[in-house]
Amino acid sequence: MNLTQPSQENVEYMIEQIKDKLRMVNVDAMRSENFDESQYEDLHYLYNMVKNRTTFSPSEMQAIASELGSLRK
Repeated sequence: MNLTQPSQENVEYMIEQIKDKLRMVNVDAMRSENFDESQYEDLHYLYNMVKNRTTFSPSEMQAIASELGSLRK
């Protein structure tokens, strides 16, 4: 998948991958439909950061969830 080009399909893929990697409990709050291409660069940066890490502290998890919340439309 080419994530360098903004598209709704790429947004949906990245959100699903972030949710899976973080094993988020409240997945309804992070539905991919709540995100669009207008915040693509920020979402892509967050996706890459999450993808490249193996573990997260509770405070990091909270910061990531907060950032995702701020990117929602």
